[in-house]
Amino acid sequence: MSELGGIDIHAPYDQDNTFARILRGEIPSDRVHEDEDFVAFRDIAPQAPTHIVVIPRGEPPTSPAGLDSSHEPLAGRMLRVAAAIARAQGLEEGGYRLVLNCGRDAGQTVPHLHLHILGGEPLGPLA
Repeated sequence: MSELGGIDIHAPYDQDNTFARILRGEIPSDRVHEDEDFVAFRDIAPQAPTHIVVIPRGEPPTSPAGLDSSHEPLAGRMLRVAAAIARAQGLEEGGYRLVLNCGRDAGQTVPHLHLHILGGEPLGPLA
């Protein structure tokens, strides 16, 4: 089935989703990193003292479930960029969590592949 908790991984890319609008500058964001492939910004509803969202530019898959072998360079670079941002934010020594949500039941609210960097305090265990 292509639908994961209300996010259809095979639907055409929604150019009006929140992250597409952030990329175009229509919605302001507190950016902490920008390069040719990614933009990273502070989450507006942080779940930890440091909560940064990393989004690919362009029209990526709507969720991790939409990734295929052609996206391996994107996914690998996204992890490397997230680690570099965490290091720059001073999270490396204490540790940090990287989260990719897939579908509504996992907490994904925007149909644009993205990664969360969480840290700055001890984080609770995962279920």
